[in-house]
Amino acid sequence: MDNTVIEIIKKEFHLRVIEESLSRIDQCLQALSQEELWYKHNDNTNPIGNLVLHLDGNIRQYIISGVGGERDVRVRAKEFEQGYNYNAAELIGQLRLTLLKANELVQQLASEQLHEEVTIQGFQHTRLSAIIHVIEHLSYHVGQITFYTKYVKDVDTAYYGGLDLDVVG
Repeated sequence: MDNTVIEIIKKEFHLRVIEESLSRIDQCLQALSQEELWYKHNDNTNPIGNLVLHLDGNIRQYIISGVGGERDVRVRAKEFEQGYNYNAAELIGQLRLTLLKANELVQQLASEQLHEEVTIQGFQHTRLSAIIHVIEHLSYHVGQITFYTKYVKDVDTAYYGGLDLDVVG
């Protein structure tokens, strides 16, 4: 893989993870009350607070441990346990630290490292596939968090507010 491709990957990771996802989650968490943050609608859904803890754990496991080589200490089941009392500021603060560290690790990668295999959750991945997984997994849950926030608060998140999305060419 040449240097142009790795630079594109690094730029996209920063854009999708730091500029888009982090700011969107922050905006949503700020809009939700403590009760809304931890409300569990039924046995088949997760509170938003647990989704944020889950994202933090997943990104630590895939990027910080898997790509970066740090020891994996994730206990996935704990991310979905009830009874957490973290507030929105604590949740976004922890997630921000994790995302910034993950971004730093991705920005340090050399192109020849992308094809190297790593083991994550018992499965073989390349570092590139771990990066792609984090972007798509994060995006998936940001969508859930956004939907919930819009549904509960009846707000327009206006992620693209002020932009003309109908520009052609």
